[in-house]
Amino acid sequence: MNPAKRIFVIADFKEESPKSIRISPRMWIKGLIRAGCDVQRFSYRLMRCRMDPVSAIRLRRYLPGLVRRRTDRLLLRQIQAYDPAVILILSMKYLTADTVAKIRRAAPAALLVGRDEDPFPEQNPARLEIARQTDMVINTSAGRFLQTYKDAGVPRCAFLPNLCDPDIQYRHPVGPEWKTDLLFTGKPTHTRLSEIGDRYDLIKRIAQMPNGRVYGAFGTPGVEGLHYFYALSGAKIVLSINIVNDVPLYHSDRLINGLSCGSFMLAKRVPQTDLLYEDGKHLRYFDTEQEFFELADWYLKHETERDTIARAGREHVHQQYNAARMAQIFLELIRTGQCKEPWNTVL
Repeated sequence: MNPAKRIFVIADFKEESPKSIRISPRMWIKGLIRAGCDVQRFSYRLMRCRMDPVSAIRLRRYLPGLVRRRTDRLLLRQIQAYDPAVILILSMKYLTADTVAKIRRAAPAALLVGRDEDPFPEQNPARLEIARQTDMVINTSAGRFLQTYKDAGVPRCAFLPNLCDPDIQYRHPVGPEWKTDLLFTGKPTHTRLSEIGDRYDLIKRIAQMPNGRVYGAFGTPGVEGLHYFYALSGAKIVLSINIVNDVPLYHSDRLINGLSCGSFMLAKRVPQTDLLYEDGKHLRYFDTEQEFFELADWYLKHETERDTIARAGREHVHQQYNAARMAQIFLELIRTGQCKEPWNTVL
């Protein structure tokens, strides 16, 4: 084993939730191993809660610093014992800049890489402080969100799109309880938005339609685990729309989840998005609410054309954005500073 391929991954693996089956850190671990790496993982949030539940609650409330110091000691001991070449922080949410500084001292020769997929990083100063401690940040968007990290002092910032896992993300055969014409999964609003906007109106309209379904809002519970993929597999058309749609190459993982499950996707257009998925070939883009419903009406009446695009979209993401290939691109990025993809964006 080449020691340069020892990668220590820090993330929230959500072991206590059915969501753990479909989260991207799980895919990253699988992809890195298939790309020839050895991977040691550490679930920081879970380690903070591994004490007796009553004691943990009391300590987190009254002595939060003590809990973090204990967790940091566990983390640093593992890092020092593993001696990784790369430390990949897939979730910066539960860390602090102080913890990351300790990581740096514990493994001074390791390349420290952070990953972010949340919008509006400028509204999260604590995360920017963490990012400043890293050698590189990879982000699932380009444009101003990626530039925010560069302006914060991160030496290298790179766009890397969401990935998929064809082992479990495909067109599942489902019963009638999962079948619907129009589908959206997730919340119609976001805490970082000051206005509701057209996203809310569009999603609410789908929820009110007899042939529409919205999981996770308007009184309908969300779905997790493989049930999430069953819902996508049972829908004729799935909506993808971000909370912000003017950032280059930015799509939430909702889009690739639908594409990889063979759903026909109607996605809100974002700048440079054709570098990822081609309109009319892998999916269809729309710009306005009216255009969305016009396209939806046409493709509901034209099953052959709908299925042709959905099949091409699934094959495209399974080939281009599967976890093993994305891990190889990540390794290329950290080795050369660039990659050969058409969407390559490095600041």
